[in-house]
Amino acid sequence: MAVSSKRSNAMLADPGAAFTSKFSDMPDSSLSLLGSSSSLFPYCSSSAPFAAAQQRIGGCRYENGRISSWIEAMRASSPSRGAPVKDEQSNNVNSSSNSSSSSSSNISSSNHLKHVTAESPYAEWLEGHPSALDSFGNMMEGAKKKKVAIFLDYDGTLSPIVENPEQAFMSDEMRAAVKQVALRFPTAIISGRGRDKVKNFVQLSELYYAGSHGMDIMGPADACDGVTVEGTRGKDENGNDVVLFQPAAEFLPMMNEVFGLLLERTQAIQGASVENNTFCITIHFRRVEEKSWHLLAEKVQDVLKDYPKLRLTQGRKVLEVRPCVEWDKGKAVEYLLRLLGLEDSDSLPIYVGDDTTDEDAFNVFKNRKIGCGVLVTRGPKATSASYSLRDPPEVMKFLHALVNWSSSPSTTTTTSTTQ
Repeated sequence: MAVSSKRSNAMLADPGAAFTSKFSDMPDSSLSLLGSSSSLFPYCSSSAPFAAAQQRIGGCRYENGRISSWIEAMRASSPSRGAPVKDEQSNNVNSSSNSSSSSSSNISSSNHLKHVTAESPYAEWLEGHPSALDSFGNMMEGAKKKKVAIFLDYDGTLSPIVENPEQAFMSDEMRAAVKQVALRFPTAIISGRGRDKVKNFVQLSELYYAGSHGMDIMGPADACDGVTVEGTRGKDENGNDVVLFQPAAEFLPMMNEVFGLLLERTQAIQGASVENNTFCITIHFRRVEEKSWHLLAEKVQDVLKDYPKLRLTQGRKVLEVRPCVEWDKGKAVEYLLRLLGLEDSDSLPIYVGDDTTDEDAFNVFKNRKIGCGVLVTRGPKATSASYSLRDPPEVMKFLHALVNWSSSPSTTTTTSTTQ
């Protein structure tokens, strides 16, 4: 199915050429929509005018050009508006990341509750979403002799949330912890960022990378030997065998076109930035004054009204434009579980993430009654996750705990084949 827009004169360079150069042994046709069908990847209706269609953004609807609910959704995705939970030990994420590695042998995190009163909403919330560190033994009790797989968000999970998204660097200690986990279990990073961007941040070849909320997946091919899955095998830039899956590949020209338009229309709004994440365009408003949010929403709407095959969603202080296909982080997790042969009851997938977009993955675990969802948060939030961690330093402690657990004589588990 060819994807077209009402505009054709603003087309930017298609990154497919650069991508194909990394897969020199693959034909151009390999970049087409892989394994798609109208039932699996239904498009939004293109027959109804965009302004009249009901689109969703964070559970809020807008109709007939109204953008008031956009603003409410933007407020809802801005955690700083609420009162922060006091925690003297977590004021400096970077410094605590360095110190936490030295105490990783102690998997209990009881100290993280010492500043939370028993009557606080957070303490009550923790009763239903206990710390994955304090409850590590219970979480892993059923994992003995099972195949464990690890799925990780990036921003706010492996790296701290920062004002400038281009500076969301993970620490060397965190990178080492992720590498050790990946040498023991199949491990994937599932991020809203473009795949190449998040891979440049992480800098590990042992992982599966799912960028653009899972619409751009690549990883080692060895772990899927003997498993029939949708995707294309090829070579990466280093000559390693990989498998590639892009369920929205034919949207690339449109996404580049819209990125250029959004960049142009929003450049006058102080603090706003637009990031091209391949199959997801991210509009950051973390540094935009609230009085300018309405203008920003108007600019975004003005562009999207001509693109009925794109939809708007939200994350933490971001608006995100995505292709209108049924694909998200939850679908990416299901695909990777098939890829790795981990769909049966003999597996225990674990997903750690901090954003509203990670709820799609948590819901997969909840609905299918498999795996463990772990939400990274310093305050109470509505979530389908079963466990919680407070911040990236605690995530690193949790990763160390997984490594130590895998090395225990009483543990029998399936390790990654990507060592």
